[in-house]
Amino acid sequence: MSRAIYTFIGFLLFLFGFMALALSLVGVQLSFLTWIDAPGRLFGFVIRLLMILAGIVIVVLTRTDWREEKGLE
Repeated sequence: MSRAIYTFIGFLLFLFGFMALALSLVGVQLSFLTWIDAPGRLFGFVIRLLMILAGIVIVVLTRTDWREEKGLE
């Protein structure tokens, strides 16, 4: 897959995680993420944080130029 696709997936993961976290503070849920709170509110909170962190990590890893980091060029 292309780096752009991975960047887009990481950005969406971050965006949906952040929106879900912000909306859960006011008692609203995104309809396709209602399953997250089924085991409990703490579990849902942790999953939302993991979505945000995973999105950031994916974007950073895909945008890093590894050849330049290793000094190959």
